[in-house]
Amino acid sequence: MDSIFIVLLAVALSFDSFAVSISCGFYMPSITFFKALRIAFSLATFQALMPLLGWSLGESFKPMIQEFDHWVAFGLLTLLGLKMSIESFSTNTEKIFNPLDPITLLALSLATSVDALIAGLSIAMADMAIYTSVIIIGGITLWAAMMGIFIGKKTGTHIGKKAELFGGIVLFLIGLKVLLQHTV
Repeated sequence: MDSIFIVLLAVALSFDSFAVSISCGFYMPSITFFKALRIAFSLATFQALMPLLGWSLGESFKPMIQEFDHWVAFGLLTLLGLKMSIESFSTNTEKIFNPLDPITLLALSLATSVDALIAGLSIAMADMAIYTSVIIIGGITLWAAMMGIFIGKKTGTHIGKKAELFGGIVLFLIGLKVLLQHTV
């Protein structure tokens, strides 16, 4: 059962990278497969490693909060879901940028993976398998980022906002599942 929720978590977390990737494809319509792979690999690597860092932090705090860790996981995932959902309604227009610039790519990778750090804390609180989670999160993000880049080449950026809203809702539902599993 945990594997289903890890996949759902990975899909939800990948929506930020997916939305950014659509912008990358939109602003670089002549991007090659290998350049797209470079962007996607960077996003996926950070998205996969941040939960590991969050999990490490969560494991160190877990003995102190074990009595209410399910509430912590629920709270973190709910806040994360709300943040993503609210951002999906933002009318902030994006500036033209070069996602292949190393500083820009690092900033994009960090910005899209902060949520994964918090999710890593939740993974620790919910006693899910971290290494399996890291592999699944990285793989799904890599795929989503590649798809986003090529969709951005064809359609533009409007799909990214809907993906963020859906991701936010999924994160809330995962948090609710963790809470109900420990309280019912």
